[in-house]
Amino acid sequence: MGDDFDRDDSELPHEPDPNAQDMFGGAPVAPPARTPVEDEGAAYTVIARKYRPRAFEDLYGQEAMVRTLRNAFATGRIAHAFMLTGVRGVGKTTTARLLARALNYETDTIREPSLELREEGRHCRSIIEGRHMDVLELDAASRTGVGDIRELLEGVRYAPVEARYKVYIIDEVHMLSTGAFNALLKTLEEPPPHAKFIFATTEIRKVPVTILSRTQRFDLRRVEPEVLVKNLEMICENEGARVEAEGLMLIARAAEGSVRDGQSMLDQAIVQADPGQTVSAASIRDMLGLADRAQTITLFEQVMRGEAGAAIETFRQLYGYGANPDQVVMDLLDHTHGASVAKAIGPNALVMPKEQALRLAAVGAAVSAGMLSRVWQLTLKAYEEVRRAPDAAAAVDMALIRLAYAADLPGPEEALKRLQSGEPVSGGGPAAGPSGGGGGGPASRQGGLATNAVARQMTAPMPSTEPAANLKTFEDMLALIDRRRDIRLKLDVERFIRPISFRPGAIEYEPGPGSPPDLAQRLVTRLKEWTGERWLLSTQGGGGAESLWEKQKREEREVRAEVEQHPFVQSVMQAFPGTEIVGVRQLSQPQPAEAAPPEEAEDED
Repeated sequence: MGDDFDRDDSELPHEPDPNAQDMFGGAPVAPPARTPVEDEGAAYTVIARKYRPRAFEDLYGQEAMVRTLRNAFATGRIAHAFMLTGVRGVGKTTTARLLARALNYETDTIREPSLELREEGRHCRSIIEGRHMDVLELDAASRTGVGDIRELLEGVRYAPVEARYKVYIIDEVHMLSTGAFNALLKTLEEPPPHAKFIFATTEIRKVPVTILSRTQRFDLRRVEPEVLVKNLEMICENEGARVEAEGLMLIARAAEGSVRDGQSMLDQAIVQADPGQTVSAASIRDMLGLADRAQTITLFEQVMRGEAGAAIETFRQLYGYGANPDQVVMDLLDHTHGASVAKAIGPNALVMPKEQALRLAAVGAAVSAGMLSRVWQLTLKAYEEVRRAPDAAAAVDMALIRLAYAADLPGPEEALKRLQSGEPVSGGGPAAGPSGGGGGGPASRQGGLATNAVARQMTAPMPSTEPAANLKTFEDMLALIDRRRDIRLKLDVERFIRPISFRPGAIEYEPGPGSPPDLAQRLVTRLKEWTGERWLLSTQGGGGAESLWEKQKREEREVRAEVEQHPFVQSVMQAFPGTEIVGVRQLSQPQPAEAAPPEEAEDED
């Protein structure tokens, strides 16, 4: 009693009784409702879980595996153990659960294993939610011991309780210990007919070959960027989100073939803009920490031209915008690989916007495969140096200087030929200064050879070259080709090159229909031979002016149309039916003869 009277009323709940009448006769007071924001926050499911495949048709990029499984289920040749391998996020665990559903699929009309999972079967819901008694899932990363496997295998000899098969799913199977693998061997060798095993791993090399030989292996492929973009576009449409196409391609490339990584990045990208607004590619690039790819291609072009100063300035601009130094070097590696692939196969083999692919193809056409290989090795070494250096930006500066200098050096075979002929070995870049070392170095020991080489160079006639600065227009370049009497090259340039921009050392053009595939390589080689400097040719898909041949044909058609409309010509054609104009020629106007000086009258005697 005393406790009841001493109780503090502030501790009592003051929520109104929903069934009690108001003291003034009003309606019952309803309890306060929860805000919609709390409900939405509690119910939100991330995109990677919300759009997890529910049928084999939803697996993106794994058509080969689905086709093999479909044929195996149709013919009844179902293996007792499956090994699913691939990188993260390609669908290994999802495929394992789909297989468990397919093995135990049962409806009113279907009573055998089937991959047609569009209609939910009797066991599908419990398998999806992970509570089916006959589908046991083990995470080998947390249960690696032999005791865990023996406990799991104790129930293998017993028949399933509800479903058709007992299915054992072991994720990250490579994490099992040696004893655990040995415990699995006997069961995998002679499994009971009602047991199926599905293994998933990202490290297939760590799985013993004795286990692999007892399973049917499926390698889940990395999803290509263009396939992943279709999946992201479908998700954006369902979610009511608007993302630029270039931004989706950035996400697809950054995902590196992982569907889950791409969907997680899209989940993060959608909130980069206000509701109803379009997410720009620039904001996604900032979110991913990527440098502007067009700018890094410009940096790559400057390095391949040997322009160290311009390359450093471009890198510092990227660095000022927040680009990571190691990411810039990684982009240079990608561009070197892209230029090499485009040189061997063509720009269509590159998975990137067409304009960027054509720029890399132009670099590949301008240099040799050996030079690209050397640049790859140097850039790979520079990447490791940048990651270890105390000042990453300074390491990139030094790497760019080294790359720009090395890109202009001749290859080993060309250097040997120059040494044998007495020509200088250095490329078109800045000449090497005097060595700062002592007199006992290799250079001093070979001083006589160097002196003789320099003497031969001074006495030998230098090949005549024309500075690239003198070629200010496209017509100047044509005049140079004409002077050098390369008739085939001149005809191809006049017929197939539609110029867009021209500056000394760089030409941008649109190739005409039927352009020879080696035209850019031949033109670059000749210009470097005639000017002594490196040139870069960039091809675009459109925007070029008329080629000289097209311009000449157009002018001929205009002159012909003008002649056909002349009244005199029309009267002649009407007077003589069937008359055709075969050709139009411009007749040179005769020059008026200069008036002869008047002859002096002879004096008559």
